[in-house]
Amino acid sequence: MLDQPTHSAENTPQLSRRSFLKTGVGGALFLGTVSMTAGLSGCATAPAGRISAVDSRMDAGYQFKFLSKDDIALFEALLPAMFVGALPEDPSERQFEMAATIERIDQGIVQFGAPNQKELRKLFDLLNFAPTRILLARVWSDWPSVTTKEADAFLNRWRDSSIGLLNNGYIALTKISNVAFYGHENQWHLSGYPGPPVWMMDALPQFKNA
Repeated sequence: MLDQPTHSAENTPQLSRRSFLKTGVGGALFLGTVSMTAGLSGCATAPAGRISAVDSRMDAGYQFKFLSKDDIALFEALLPAMFVGALPEDPSERQFEMAATIERIDQGIVQFGAPNQKELRKLFDLLNFAPTRILLARVWSDWPSVTTKEADAFLNRWRDSSIGLLNNGYIALTKISNVAFYGHENQWHLSGYPGPPVWMMDALPQFKNA
């Protein structure tokens, strides 16, 4: 069902702060094998660099330091399914908010420690490498061709999976996306947050320039 946003932060299971994908030795070995195979097969895992995600109005000077071009395409496909009813209806504004969210996802991951960055890279490689995308995500098309309905079905399968590797993969994807989207002032109203008190902003003017 796409009538209501089903992948919001309050509906996401808790994730261990130690690792996004701590699923045991078997899961770690599997992800490691996938990541190595994807690299050897030419899967683009290098940071995308100085490009604008989705929308030409975004800062052309922004340089992606973690997300690859394939990762950006992955989130372009998933965000509309994650934030049904929350993204603007106007196509131009919708693309702008998606682009800004993807850039904030990249900025957030850069702040993570190396272990979590390593696990996320393995997860993204798994989803971008066609054989494992088809086998584990049951997504037959490459991400730029995936519909919102198909993306939602994929997220629901991983959310409800009894396999820890897949369930924790869902948690990782939705957690970092929810923080990047709802944590920005443009979306505060969607969660009922009125923003920081005026007196606090007056007392700490440096935050106005942050």
